[in-house]
Amino acid sequence: MSAISREAVKAIVIEAHGGPEQLKLRHVHVPAPGPGQALVEVAAIGVNFMDVGTREGYSRGNTSLPLTLGVEGSGWVAALGAGVSGLKVGDRVAWFFVWGSYAGRIIAPVESLVPLPQEIDFETAASLMMQGLTASHFVFETHAIRRGDTALVHAAAGGVGLMLTQMIKLLGGRVIGRVSSPDKVEVARAAGADEVIISSTGEFAEEALRLTGGEGVDVVYDGTGAETFRDSLASLRFHGVLACYGPLMKPLAPIDIFDLPKSVLITFPAVMHHVRTHEALVRRSNQLFDWVREGKLRVKIGGCYPLAEAAQAHQDIQSRRTTGKLLLIP
Repeated sequence: MSAISREAVKAIVIEAHGGPEQLKLRHVHVPAPGPGQALVEVAAIGVNFMDVGTREGYSRGNTSLPLTLGVEGSGWVAALGAGVSGLKVGDRVAWFFVWGSYAGRIIAPVESLVPLPQEIDFETAASLMMQGLTASHFVFETHAIRRGDTALVHAAAGGVGLMLTQMIKLLGGRVIGRVSSPDKVEVARAAGADEVIISSTGEFAEEALRLTGGEGVDVVYDGTGAETFRDSLASLRFHGVLACYGPLMKPLAPIDIFDLPKSVLITFPAVMHHVRTHEALVRRSNQLFDWVREGKLRVKIGGCYPLAEAAQAHQDIQSRRTTGKLLLIP
């Protein structure tokens, strides 16, 4: 175990905040796992917009420099620290929110690891954890989707949007997807969107109201922020829910609650509140795995990049031209 842990591994490190050019491939030394920890050999790594926020310097979490980016991935256990039970060397695992995941090996708290069924490949697992659990939070707790509900899903061809659309349909809801360009329409429809609005601006409420006979939607899932906030509000029915999410949201101007229309509810859901315990993390993750195995949930991987090309992956995800999930492969 000590020989493995002392070996330097490749990792993507930032030494200063800024653009994609700050992503540097470095060799880092990974320590031996301590009590309650595992040394994990990384097979696939999820790329998320929050990684962009960390790189640019406005992450709400780890900001000390230098730092290794990334929070999710999949792989197998290479070594275990003292006092760990329920796992053994060689076990396949996936994880949610482990800082420093852009690396060939990581040290992970065992409480953040989920056993990975043999039927779920590493790439699928790394695509599911952050965005799949986020979508699960949205449809079960942020606004519990009921049969017949109508949801407006922004960025419907993106990683979260595709997961969210499929889950809403699984629960009997109707989806109006919003995409930024015509080439994304079929991607959103393939995931189950009933209607698709094409809008690269913040103007779409009129069409959302037309598609609901003037009633408005039950819930809007909006990760954009200031640009779309007003039209998202205007798209809601009486007592509808506006779920604002995402670390790259453009900041909102102060809101006067007395100006809110139709007795609507506004929330900023954090996925960590969906999986506050290890039991909840395993249970929610297993539901995602079951849906994949049963063919009810499809994972669209929009691109796999060698770890050394992390900067290109960041450029592509920020371009908003990609669809599905982007992965890094060590």
